[in-house]
Amino acid sequence: TRTNKSARFRAIASSSPLEREGRRRQACENSRRIENQSVENTQRNKKSAMGESNSSVDEDLLLKEFFAEVSEVERDNEVVRILSCFKLNPFEFLKLPFDSSLDDVKKQYRKLSLMVHPDKCKHPQAKEAFGAALAKAQQQLLDQQERDYILSQVTAAKEELRAKRKKQLKKDTASKLKSLVDEGKSELEYEQSGEFQQELKLKVKELLTEQEWRRRKMAMRISEEEGRLKKDEEEQKEMWKRKREHEEQWEGTREQRVSSWRDFMKSGKKSKKGELRPPKLKTEDPNKSYVQRPVKRG
Repeated sequence: TRTNKSARFRAIASSSPLEREGRRRQACENSRRIENQSVENTQRNKKSAMGESNSSVDEDLLLKEFFAEVSEVERDNEVVRILSCFKLNPFEFLKLPFDSSLDDVKKQYRKLSLMVHPDKCKHPQAKEAFGAALAKAQQQLLDQQERDYILSQVTAAKEELRAKRKKQLKKDTASKLKSLVDEGKSELEYEQSGEFQQELKLKVKELLTEQEWRRRKMAMRISEEEGRLKKDEEEQKEMWKRKREHEEQWEGTREQRVSSWRDFMKSGKKSKKGELRPPKLKTEDPNKSYVQRPVKRG
């Protein structure tokens, strides 16, 4: 190695100034290239480590840019659509199919809420559409009990529509043969069609309306029964109150009644002052102290 170094030094010393300047520039470029490559590797590692956060940030930026380009007319139309939806169907408010997942509900709510937010939408009813409609719809679909109730009505609506279609197929021989040949494929295609989805939407609306009417009637009956029981309870309390007041009044006049009785016992049969008494009958025997009626002699 010592021999190689000495040979390299002799070669550099014997070279011209231009050659030495070229070697120096090449060495500088190599060091600069190595430094740039290390910086790029460091940045690449940071990006890979923050991939998820950057992806979420990029998604938020894209979503904000999209809604910044939405016109005011589209926002107003969305407010009108939300307020005209069937109030008992939260899927309709969020424009979601009945088989949507919880993540779909959250994403759709976020998208629509940014569109009709009162700070960004100038429609006079934007606050009502944002808070009273969209927020309530999301709350119902995220609540497991409410979601199960709505999906149970959807299942019942599907069963009714399937039974109705079976009756139609029994009358139509060609459709019946086609369904037997396709082994149920035609039924699956029919349930995925827009016609079936529209019928399902109307049937779900009908069932939800019927259930809501029953619920209100039951609540009305319960309220009436509670009112009747409350009235009976108040009448019972009033009766016991009057009885207690009568007993207290009777007990309060005890001394007066006792003293009146004592006075009566002391006075005996003596008549009161100013009392009228019947006249005494005269008897034949003046020695008798009691009153004796005259005896008729035969």
